[in-house]
Parts: sequence; C-alpha cells; structure tokens
Amino acid sequence: MPELSVVVPMYNEGEAVEENISRFVEALEKLGVDWELIPVDDGSTDDTLAQLEKLQSGDDRIRFVSYARNRGRGYALRSGITASRGRYVVTTEADMSYGSAIIGRLYNALIEKAVDVIIASPYMPGGKLENVPFKRAMLSRWANRLLRCAVTPAISTVSGMTRGYRGEAIRSIPLEEDGKEIHLEIVSKASVLGCTFDEIPATLAWRFSQERTKRASKLGWKTVGHIISHLLFGFSESPFMLFGTVGVVMLLAGVIMGGGLLYNFAIDGEVIGHRIVAILTCIFFLITGFLSFLMYFLSHQNRELKRDLLKVRHDIQQLNITLEPKSDTPQDLQ
Repeated sequence: MPELSVVVPMYNEGEAVEENISRFVEALEKLGVDWELIPVDDGSTDDTLAQLEKLQSGDDRIRFVSYARNRGRGYALRSGITASRGRYVVTTEADMSYGSAIIGRLYNALIEKAVDVIIASPYMPGGKLENVPFKRAMLSRWANRLLRCAVTPAISTVSGMTRGYRGEAIRSIPLEEDGKEIHLEIVSKASVLGCTFDEIPATLAWRFSQERTKRASKLGWKTVGHIISHLLFGFSESPFMLFGTVGVVMLLAGVIMGGGLLYNFAIDGEVIGHRIVAILTCIFFLITGFLSFLMYFLSHQNRELKRDLLKVRHDIQQLNITLEPKSDTPQDLQ
C-alpha cells in the first residue's frame, strides 16, 4: 500500500499529458514517500490514452484508469478514488492550475493538521486568483460564498477539486454524482459522516492559451446549468435559504398590510370591504408565507432522512469491507 495516491481526471489533454505527468512525478519524488499516480482518461477523443499507456510502461507507479465514453468529472473522480490504494489521497486538475507543489502541501497539511479533508482555497486569506477572467472569478467567488452558508464546515472553497483526503475516509463515502457537483457532494456527505475539514491558502492560476481562455470565459448554457445545479444543492443543504426566507418575507408583508387595514378601520372608520384588492393581497401574502414555512419543514425533514440513510449505507459498506477479502481489482462503478 503506497503512502500517497494522486488522482488526476483528464479529458482531451493529449498535448500536455507528458509534460504535466512529468511535473507531477517530479513533485512526488521530492516527498520521499511511496506513491502512485492515477490519471483517469475520461473517454478522451484525442491521443490522451496512448500517451498514458506510454508513460505507464516506463513507470509502474503510474496506474491510469480509462473507459471509452466521456462520463463527466464526477465519474472520473470516483473511478480514480476507487482505484486508489494510498493512505492519503490527493485529487487535482490535469491542467495544473494549482501547480505541482500543491500535492506536497496538501499531503503535509493532512499529516500536520490531522484532519480527514484538506482543501486548497484561493478564497481564504493568503489565497488568490491569477489570469482568471473577471466574470468567471466573480461567479466562482460569489457562488462559494453562497454555498458556504449552506454547508456545515466553515470552508471558503466548496466547489474546488484540488483537495487532500485521508484515504480510508474518502473511499468509505458512497458517492454518486457524475458531474462537477461531486465536489459539493463530497463536502456534504463527509460532513454528515463526521469527517473533519481544514483549508490551506493556494493560488489558482489559469494557464490556458489565449483562445481557450476566451472560450472558457464565456458564460454559455453549460455554465448556466452548473449555476442552477449548485443553487439547488445549496437549497437542499439549507432549505431555510429559500423557503424560510420567502416565508419570513411573505408573512411579514401580510402582517404589516393586515395591520394597516385594521388601523384604518379602527382609527379612521374606513370600511375594510371597500379595499378588496388590499385584502386579497394580504391574504395571498399570509397563505404564501405559511406554505413556504410548510415547504421548509418538509424539505428539512427530507434532508434529515437522506442523512440518516447515508449513515446506514456507510455503515453497511464498512461492514462489507470488513467481511469481504481484499482485492486489487477496483470496484466497477458502472
């Protein structure tokens, strides 16, 4: 069993695979521990797989995972984590947007801080963004601020992939997401299962070509889809953010409007029936506020039920691991 496993999802990275893998290997060699590097070819259509096969033949510590169809970052990450054997696991981007030295920093922080999850954060004091388009930077920063209000651990970067994990902890979490939502899923489920978190400041630097940066800076439908899915995750983690807020506003508006109508009736002698529109609006606010609080209660109960089921699944999975003999073959995620 190696001390450290590094999982790197890849999709159509053929042009940079050899250089980036070499930089990862160089960073790992400096740590002076047994390691394995697990690039995950997420159904690339270029020569990524051929490059990985060539690299693996020269170093058996490089153990790539590959499959024919593109399944998404979440599926690739799950595949790599399942295939990992290390006492500690680091996951990071193939484009090296956090650099290669982040591997050692995350590994050392896991040991020094004695936590289950350590996150590289460009949004905490000491962290920063470089060469990231303004719209992308603002969107990411505010999205993480919103998500921070929804999750239990007080972390500044919820959506990033560059993290370190205690191997036993991350492999015991039943993960399901195939897309980028897996980063949120890990934070949520790890928190429910009692994992401990911490962060280290890091620099997120885009190293794309000018043309690729221009394409990536555009907020297309795919980006809008990610925004919506992240918002839905936030609301599911903290139902009060949506239903509670709406309920408070609606009930307050209804009470204020109703109080005004009663004041006019009691002081000025105004006939309330003559203000039918105001009465109906007041009733609408009160009913909407009540229904919003009802939805909040039901959503809260649903969230707690999902968390209880997660704990049961986790306990069953751990029991199966204890009872079944160890195997070197990664679990089939399909």
